[in-house]
Amino acid sequence: MAAQRAYTTHPLVLRRVTVRGVHQVTPRMRRVVLGGEELAAFTRDGIGHPAFAAPGFDDHVKLILAADGDVRAALPAQLPHGIEWTPAEHRLTRDYTPRRVDAQAGELHLDFVVHGDGPAEAWSAAAREGDELWFVGPKSSLRLPERLDWIQLIGDETALPAIGRFLDERPLDAPAHLLVTVSDESARQELALREGDTVTWVVAEPGDAAALETAVRALPVEAGEGYVWAAAESRALLPVRRYLQRERKLPKDRLNVTGYWHREEAPAPEAEATADAAVREPARIPSPLPWLVARAALRLGVVDAVADAPGLSAEALATRLGVSEAGVGVLLPLLSSYGVVVGADDGTPGLRIGPAGEELLDEHEREEYTGHEAELLLALTHLAPALRDGGSPWRLASGGTLHEAVAQDAERYGELVEECEQLVFLLGGLTADPLWEDVGTCLLTGPGSASVAAALDDAGRRLRLRVAEDAVPVTVLRGHVPAPDRIDWTAGPADVAVAAKALAHRTDEEAALLLARLAGWTRTAVLVEASRPDGLSPHAAEAALHAYAATGSPLRDSAAVAALAHRSGWEVERTIALGWGTEATVLRRA
Repeated sequence: MAAQRAYTTHPLVLRRVTVRGVHQVTPRMRRVVLGGEELAAFTRDGIGHPAFAAPGFDDHVKLILAADGDVRAALPAQLPHGIEWTPAEHRLTRDYTPRRVDAQAGELHLDFVVHGDGPAEAWSAAAREGDELWFVGPKSSLRLPERLDWIQLIGDETALPAIGRFLDERPLDAPAHLLVTVSDESARQELALREGDTVTWVVAEPGDAAALETAVRALPVEAGEGYVWAAAESRALLPVRRYLQRERKLPKDRLNVTGYWHREEAPAPEAEATADAAVREPARIPSPLPWLVARAALRLGVVDAVADAPGLSAEALATRLGVSEAGVGVLLPLLSSYGVVVGADDGTPGLRIGPAGEELLDEHEREEYTGHEAELLLALTHLAPALRDGGSPWRLASGGTLHEAVAQDAERYGELVEECEQLVFLLGGLTADPLWEDVGTCLLTGPGSASVAAALDDAGRRLRLRVAEDAVPVTVLRGHVPAPDRIDWTAGPADVAVAAKALAHRTDEEAALLLARLAGWTRTAVLVEASRPDGLSPHAAEAALHAYAATGSPLRDSAAVAALAHRSGWEVERTIALGWGTEATVLRRA
């Protein structure tokens, strides 16, 4: 059965609004009412944009602020169908949930928790009528299952806007059971409860993971088909996610857990005392040892075993894992010092999961240590010889190319497909292009094929689709597209071919070979690839290195793509900027 999309996408538009009013909802919550012509359909720089739409109760808009006060210099570039986050040294962005959207009045309400710090809270404290605010989004809205017997909404004060909006608008007709942690009784709000709803208020410090977990475990387990939505401090949600997934065994399509904010630990007094000295001394390159130890612990099953059976002795853990007790003894002191496990060296009977271990239980977090990106990182041990003698670090490490590996490994190819899910937010510029006029058949290839199929559906382009991929990738893609039976899963002639992230794991030689194959099936091809780092990513500087590790080439810019096209008998007709460093290059047969 194919996975069904759990969200609806929206065009990404940069909008300017102004403050119409500021109200104190409670001593802990400030509401800013925003309005302006750009909440309706509008035109800027000759580009028309649709009216603001945020139909989901937990939609997010991204506020754009600037540390130096120059917000105009921090704004992204607006594309005809998307956003390009150009580099901006002083840009600050924060995500907020609309508390209310009044299209008729042309108003958007945003609620800010009053906690005394943070750029967005500081802006709201100083906001006066007429002040401007720029924002982007939302990029998508959550789709709830159509038929539910109940829904649980769990969160801290930052989740109150979403919870309040859910209760006001009732996107589904089912009893709502609420759990909200607040820092003070004064933060409690009047909520639009109905008969059958319940609400539990818990007073706890912001980000108190133990208090949140205890309260969630105390909630009654409802009968029937239900859904759990939770939003709070990211680390505080880790034990909640573990409980819901591992003990309540809620399937992925009945659970949405989102970290709304991240608590930063205050520096120890001795760290503050030596701050000036640290500035004067050169920074030390961190050791890879913690990463390697965490990787070993995940691959052996240490983290899962301790989480599933708290209180295990070192001996029992070794038996459970099929590892010698001496081998486990090598890992445990280090895992304890890194906070992955607790009880290895503090005299406490039995092992328990630590705060870092809780994070490693999250499937997205553990991919950094065991997934595709981790394998690329290990391949970089061959970076020096690859740079000196040519070829990719991956090939030197494994003896084959990355494309050869993923074409035979369903799990690895599946990771690439999941990474490409973000493409669906960027493809509006491609699906709106005139190239689709008179197109009846589209040939797809690459791990982004499922996203292209979804984007074409969203744009109302009902084309005959076929896929050109090896047997293992076809099996994976069938599980990621809606209505897979409508697709012809054999390669063949088509009016247009779209290669979506198909070159990112191929060497230049393999990329040229793929383009030559496409030339045998169509006269028009589109390459969807990242040509530059995402300007909003904190890891932008690493993007070229990751690409080089995979293929022996850095991120391929327009000139590099054109050179590959010419090798295979294609000419570049034009390039469509999609945003986030991604481009669609339209090729015609020479």
